[in-house]
Amino acid sequence: MTTERIDLLSATPKTLAHLVAETSDELLDAAVAPGEWTARTVLAHLRDDEFLCMRVCVERALAEEKPSVALLDGADWVGDRNRTRDRKEWLLADFALQRQASVSILRALRPAEWERRMHHAEYGEFTISQFLDAWLRHDAEHVAQLERAVGETLGDVLRRRARMSE
Repeated sequence: MTTERIDLLSATPKTLAHLVAETSDELLDAAVAPGEWTARTVLAHLRDDEFLCMRVCVERALAEEKPSVALLDGADWVGDRNRTRDRKEWLLADFALQRQASVSILRALRPAEWERRMHHAEYGEFTISQFLDAWLRHDAEHVAQLERAVGETLGDVLRRRARMSE
């Protein structure tokens, strides 16, 4: 079961690339609805969250006894985020690199390490295994958000491309 969950996490960079490969800068920057992030902002959030938060939580749980961890607050992050590497290709490449580093750590965990614990002020105490489940939900929520922003689901994109190659 753990291998399948890590495989799902590992697939997210490819999913993102499929969704935005043919997307114009105009569509990447278009607001879907008031208060909704643009597709570019979703990509940037996933990239930044990966190396500033998600992997750090796992690393700290492995290095410390029940550390207190912090998670990015999207509302606080969005206004002050670093925009110097916001080209679509850079966002995708940076995220893929960061996700590969995270996946490599997770694949190396021994069974007992999955039960290492961490604590968050709002969410309480949880294990690395439970954190992985939350991480997968986080990915799924943002993939759905990205699909809304670009106007196609991953399935739509793959079917469209299959028709084009016939």
